[in-house]
Amino acid sequence: MREAPPDYLEFAVARSGPLFRTACLLTGDWHLAEDLVQETLAKMYRSWWRINRAQSPVAYADTVLVRTFVSQRRRRSSTERPSDRMPDTAGPVPDAELRMALLDGLARLTARDRAVLVLRYWEDRSVEETAQALRLSPGAVRTRSTRALRRLRDVLGTELADLTT
Repeated sequence: MREAPPDYLEFAVARSGPLFRTACLLTGDWHLAEDLVQETLAKMYRSWWRINRAQSPVAYADTVLVRTFVSQRRRRSSTERPSDRMPDTAGPVPDAELRMALLDGLARLTARDRAVLVLRYWEDRSVEETAQALRLSPGAVRTRSTRALRRLRDVLGTELADLTT
């Protein structure tokens, strides 16, 4: 087995944390998030020679992560099911109940809706960046995010109103 290039190792160490955070938000499960990050980094390693030349490994990794997640959710043969619990966080969280309610609401959405909301609002990505990551048009991202926010509000119902007042 050949040794990984030093620049790839440096990239993998630097991006594992942010990729894991996004994967946790997408999957709602610590273990599935670890698997998703591992699969993303493996795909990155296989294509590192090409990605490095493009000089956009961060954007490429984010795109691979989201597409891998959506692809896994589409497969009917998958027997793994996400848990309803998120991992414990280090340190205090100011609005823990609100955060947990939002995470629970996200878990009840479809994979595509969840991906759009996580990228657009949690990761604070532009419509264009989200569209590129999900292979959608910018108009489709706007429409989907509007509908996904409406679904999230419906899912959360009065629970969110109670927590924000």
